[in-house]
Amino acid sequence: MAARAGKIPGDRLQRSVAEKLVEAQQPRDLEALFGELPQRLDDPAVEVRACILGELALMGAGRGRPVLDAYAARLRELRHPLARLPRTRLDVEHRFGVRVRGLGSVKTSEQLRARFPEVSATDGGAEGGRRAVESVEAGRAGAVAEPFVVSGWSRVPEVRFFALPSPLEPDDFNIAFIKQLPLDCLAGEGTRRGVAVSCRTTPDDVINELFAAAHHGGVNGQGKGQGGAYARLYAWNSLYALMGLPGDLPFLDAARLAAEYRWLRFMAFSDWFHHDTADIAFAVLDPGGTRVAVLAATDTDADSRPYF
Repeated sequence: MAARAGKIPGDRLQRSVAEKLVEAQQPRDLEALFGELPQRLDDPAVEVRACILGELALMGAGRGRPVLDAYAARLRELRHPLARLPRTRLDVEHRFGVRVRGLGSVKTSEQLRARFPEVSATDGGAEGGRRAVESVEAGRAGAVAEPFVVSGWSRVPEVRFFALPSPLEPDDFNIAFIKQLPLDCLAGEGTRRGVAVSCRTTPDDVINELFAAAHHGGVNGQGKGQGGAYARLYAWNSLYALMGLPGDLPFLDAARLAAEYRWLRFMAFSDWFHHDTADIAFAVLDPGGTRVAVLAATDTDADSRPYF
C-alpha cells in the first residue's frame, strides 16, 4: 500500500519533492533556489537542492550554470554523498529511466534467451564450480544488496562471493559453474519443470537493473522508491561492490574496468525463482578469472531471512 503524503519519511519526501520539481521546471527556473551556498548538511532544504542537482545530472542538464556549479562544488567540500557522482550521465547509464514498449521484467527463460545470448554449459564450468571456495564479506555484501533493501523488496537478496585456486576459462563461466555453487537461490533446482539457463549480459544492463530496483521500489514496498539521484548512488555503490572496486576509484575508470569483467544473467526453476513479478540473478567474473560474485534478488513474498 502506497504511503500517504503526510506519512512519507523525511528523506524520501525530500527526494520526491526534488524529482517532481525537476520534472515540472526548467533548469533556468530552478537557479533561484541556489543563490545561497550551504553551510551544513543537516538542513532539509540543502538535501532537497542536492537531490535536484542529482536529478538534473540524470537529465544531462544543469552543468555549466555558474550558480548550480558553485553549489555543487560546495556540496563536494561538505562531502555530501551525492556530490561524488558525475554531473552528467555516463554512457553506461544510458538506460536509466528508459522504458521500451513490450519490454518489462524478464520472467521466463524464453524471455531471457530472446533478449540475451545464451552461454552453454560446459564440463569445465562444472569442474570450476566444484573448486570454488566461498569468502564471507558482510560489508561488501550489504553494499551489493543496498538498491533492493532500501526500496522495500520483499526479500533481502542473496549475495555471495567465491574464489578459485586457478583462473577459470571465460567460456566455462556458465550455468554449469553456477549450479555447483552452494546458492540458496538454487536450492531444489531441478525439482520443478524447466531448465536452468545462463546468458551473457553487459554492465549497462546490470547497473540499469540496480537503478530500477532502487528507483521504483518493490511491489510490496510501494512508496519506498528512492528518487533518481539516490537510486543512481545506490546502483553505483552496488556495482562497485560486485566488482570489488575501491570506493575512491573514479567513475569513468570503474565503467572502463566493468567492460573487462564477464557478466551473466541466470535463471533456474527453484523455490526462489517464482517467474511472476521480478526475479533478478547476476554473476560476475573478474578479469583474472579467480573471483566471482553472485547477486540473486526476488520481489515475491518469501522468507525474508538475509543472506549476508
